[in-house]
Amino acid sequence: MTVNLEAGAITDPSASKRRRHLPGVEGVWVFVYADMAVFALMFGCFMWDRHHAPELFETSRQALSLNFGGVNTLILLTSSMLVVLGVDALKVGRTHLAPGFFGSAAACGVAFIVSKILEYGHKFDAGIGLTSNAFFQYYFIMTGLHLGHVAVGTVIVAVLAVKSRSEQAGCSVTMYEGGATYWHMVDLLWVCIFPLLYLVR
Repeated sequence: MTVNLEAGAITDPSASKRRRHLPGVEGVWVFVYADMAVFALMFGCFMWDRHHAPELFETSRQALSLNFGGVNTLILLTSSMLVVLGVDALKVGRTHLAPGFFGSAAACGVAFIVSKILEYGHKFDAGIGLTSNAFFQYYFIMTGLHLGHVAVGTVIVAVLAVKSRSEQAGCSVTMYEGGATYWHMVDLLWVCIFPLLYLVR
């Protein structure tokens, strides 16, 4: 224990260390870092190939729908906010609010999946597929992998919604923080994918 004479306060280093804990469990963070490294490698390859075929990538980019991309971005940002509110409700003892927040976040995940399927349908109707060119290979692989992450995250958040119904004030939030960490990773990946594919000229 140390005494801060200038501030007149007593500081306990062990208490400060406890307050700075990593949300969730360590295993989730290992997965998050590994997963983001894989996507970072894909982003780097995309930029490299784009540098060597700028006209092809720009022409293909213009075939994407900014409306779908923008709506999907809003959906995921909203869902992340709802997950934050759900975890916060559990932390402050307002447990009756948590199921609604997590359930709404799961509904956002379903909305994203439906929107993405509709977008894929429009591409297929226009004769655009995985083998159309290099740009669309990246488009379908990156957004497809991300869509899989969204599907898994939606199930996780839905489970949290069900579990939180029986929680009482003072409950452990480690499991909820772990789920929230995964969902924020899904959100962060889309925040990188959206400008990379839809906006960068």
